[in-house]
Amino acid sequence: AGTKDAGVGRPWKGWTRGELQAHFIYTGRAESTFLIFPDGTTMLVDSGDYDVPQRVLMQTPVLPDRSRGAGEWIARYVQRANPFGNKVDYWMLSHWHADHGGCETSYSRREERDGDDWFVSGFAETCDFIDFGKAFDRCWPDLNDPFPLKDRTCREVSQISRMYRYLERHKGLKVEKFRVGARDQVVLLKDPGAFPDFQVRNICGNGKILMRDGSIRNLYEGIFTPNHTTGWRNENGMSCGMILSYGAFRLYMAGDFQDFWQRADGSRFEVEDALGEQLDQVDVAKVNHHGSASMTETLVRALAAKVWVSCIFAKHCNDLGTLRRLSSRKLYPGERVICPTAFPAERMEAAKAEGLHDVVPESLDCGHVVLNVPAGGRDYTVSYLTARDESMTVRSVMHFKSHAVPR
Repeated sequence: AGTKDAGVGRPWKGWTRGELQAHFIYTGRAESTFLIFPDGTTMLVDSGDYDVPQRVLMQTPVLPDRSRGAGEWIARYVQRANPFGNKVDYWMLSHWHADHGGCETSYSRREERDGDDWFVSGFAETCDFIDFGKAFDRCWPDLNDPFPLKDRTCREVSQISRMYRYLERHKGLKVEKFRVGARDQVVLLKDPGAFPDFQVRNICGNGKILMRDGSIRNLYEGIFTPNHTTGWRNENGMSCGMILSYGAFRLYMAGDFQDFWQRADGSRFEVEDALGEQLDQVDVAKVNHHGSASMTETLVRALAAKVWVSCIFAKHCNDLGTLRRLSSRKLYPGERVICPTAFPAERMEAAKAEGLHDVVPESLDCGHVVLNVPAGGRDYTVSYLTARDESMTVRSVMHFKSHAVPR
């Protein structure tokens, strides 16, 4: 890996046919990833806004500024990066949390729609600027699958449900249930037969995971019953996840996939362990749950990524326990880099004091992280773009070779 490149200091080069790109967008209030497939098919995964008063002390810098909501900043980024402007083929909500889909936040614009007074936040705001062809959700319209979804303090269930109904009614958006195990749900749409070595495989969602033998395992079987009406099960464990394959290259993305509970015998069951046992090595992995109390040893050992990207919106993200596992050469050998979209200076000092030197210094100044994979997937780059304005200026570029292992 290196950080010198002719593109540094210039605006991002854009997308070229044949490239797979993943743009991990930084706002300081949310997580959002914009994907461009090799034929130009596009997909936005999440568009949150968790800008509520109780978060002020833990929040990373809000960028570019507070003149617009996170959903609008995300939409403007997509319009700059997208070769097709405001037309995006797919939208996916990884799970029903505010930092991924929006909520009733007091900082958001409030207006009346369909005779209902509601907040324009997160995905609802993004949809004011972007038109989507199809959406994927873990459970919609059944909000009792596999357990009743209930509002919490910021009322994300009310917000996201209202948004889906509005988009279905006024924009004809079709919201399709995410099918775990499918290889034919998220597909190339612009030129379907042009890139046969590209594929999206759905590996987890709604509490289920894809097994190596092709079967589907319900991790929560026996945890919920038909009469279960109390409590809020950890929504993170419901996250939708995918492996994107392009030639020799593999990318792991699974929302905030993280949950655990005590078995009857007192042992601890980790959903990340269960998934990790079914996965093989990848080149780049998006870190689950913003690097907060996530990425078990089993999952890290299985993925063995050269690049870990974490989408950050709070100062406690990328906690030291998670960083230790991502950096551990005992779990898997070889060099690797950890690329948060933000990393406070005091956290960097604490990490280095423990000998954890894999976090890239570019993360000290918050930025968008962009993955670019040329045709064949034999090599790829990871770039930091400034998030302090909309210039898309490249701050650094790192070059990598894909893992030369059987797939």
